[in-house]
Amino acid sequence: MKKYNFSAGPSILPQQTIEETAKAILDFNGSTLSLMEVSHRGKDFQAVMDETIDLFKELLNVPEGYSVVFLGGGASLQFCMVPFNLFEKKAAYLNTGTWANKAMKEAKFFGEVVEVASSKADNYTYIPKDFVIPADADYFHITSNNTIFGTELHTDLDSPVPMVADMSSDIFSRPVDVSKYGIIYGGAQKNLAPAGLAFAVVKNDILGKVSRAIPTMLDYRTFIESGSMFNTPPVVPVYAAMQTLRWLKANGGVEAMYKVNQEKAGILYHEIDRNPFFKGTAAVEDRSLMNVCFVMNDEHKDLEADFLKFATDRGMSSLKGHRSVGGFRASIYNAMPIEGVQALIAAMQDFEKQAGK
Repeated sequence: MKKYNFSAGPSILPQQTIEETAKAILDFNGSTLSLMEVSHRGKDFQAVMDETIDLFKELLNVPEGYSVVFLGGGASLQFCMVPFNLFEKKAAYLNTGTWANKAMKEAKFFGEVVEVASSKADNYTYIPKDFVIPADADYFHITSNNTIFGTELHTDLDSPVPMVADMSSDIFSRPVDVSKYGIIYGGAQKNLAPAGLAFAVVKNDILGKVSRAIPTMLDYRTFIESGSMFNTPPVVPVYAAMQTLRWLKANGGVEAMYKVNQEKAGILYHEIDRNPFFKGTAAVEDRSLMNVCFVMNDEHKDLEADFLKFATDRGMSSLKGHRSVGGFRASIYNAMPIEGVQALIAAMQDFEKQAGK
């Protein structure tokens, strides 16, 4: 039976990424040595790092004046690394979910944090609109896609101050105007690579302006100046990221992936809206293309466990929703083939026929 991995993260990766990384773990570049044991200072791995950064810039269309760096600590370390590098007097945050909340909490260690808007009172079911970004803030922080609640910012906002975005779960899923951002960061374990790697796209000229001393490993300039080689990088995730980016380029790049992602999400949301047993949880205009959250309709709430077992028995893996929302969450990242979404839709339709008798 074919299995489809709908996990929110660590999540599905392209088969090419898995297979090529597995080969390199056994024998890296014909050296008979494992990728896990070769020197990161050697020319063979330096070529991997260089290609990964170059592909990242090419596929995201990163303009001149920006650097791409790879780091450890996941997005969670970025929650404090961003204010370490940018926070002088005040920072502004848009509160759209759990991860935005966590980022805001870390920033409060550095001074005044303005919550420009929040959808917390409605369990983060929508993205706030018509808020005002304070022009005297050092930066404005957003979380572009909310994995737990299934909401997403579908356009690049305009900001009077440097904008910082956590794009852990939607990077490379849609075109992004990088020039509108001061920093884009994220953990890799959704659309890029296995856990253990984080990325940051940094506008160089916003750095070096805070009065505080910054610890070496929390200073973006450390990684920019060393080409992400100040200390030993997570070599296996970097290699996997290179393979994912090769796969993405071979499949038409971000524009092509965006069209497929719209199609996948579109047919799944259509079924959720059509099927009398299910309903979506996020505001329609803010529905995520990456994390589709839905629950049983109120009159069928008692069938939730039954559907989860029904779908799991048919090869739908990790479909259970986060406890904050309940129900189900289908994470349909770039590597999820449309066949996986169609299989889930078929399971929903078959369950409708069986339970509706």
